[in-house]
Amino acid sequence: MEDTPVLDPAVLATMRESVGGDTAFVIDLVEAYLADAMTQLDEMDRAIGAADAAALVRPAHTLKSSSLTVGATRMAGIARSLEQLARAGTLDHADALAQEAHAEWPPLDAALRAWIAAQNPE
Repeated sequence: MEDTPVLDPAVLATMRESVGGDTAFVIDLVEAYLADAMTQLDEMDRAIGAADAAALVRPAHTLKSSSLTVGATRMAGIARSLEQLARAGTLDHADALAQEAHAEWPPLDAALRAWIAAQNPE
């Protein structure tokens, strides 16, 4: 997954086109993602710490879906792997995947904030 960029700005461009060029709306969605992603990471950590695969499904699924929406393809892939483990009822390698997600967060956060800063909403 290292070949995959931390952020695919084409996803954000497509989203902007789909909402009639409303950059402010897309920025709002990205900001909501930035506010919520850490909550999902924390919930995943709690589920893994409690050895509760069932509790891991929702935050992993939510992070996967929201990451895909904003073009965070690497984060989405990590979350997808965690969700698949949880749905299979196992937490094998979940700690390593959670660590990978946490390592992914700082560059993703920076990339999304840089994207926001580069926009010129009217």
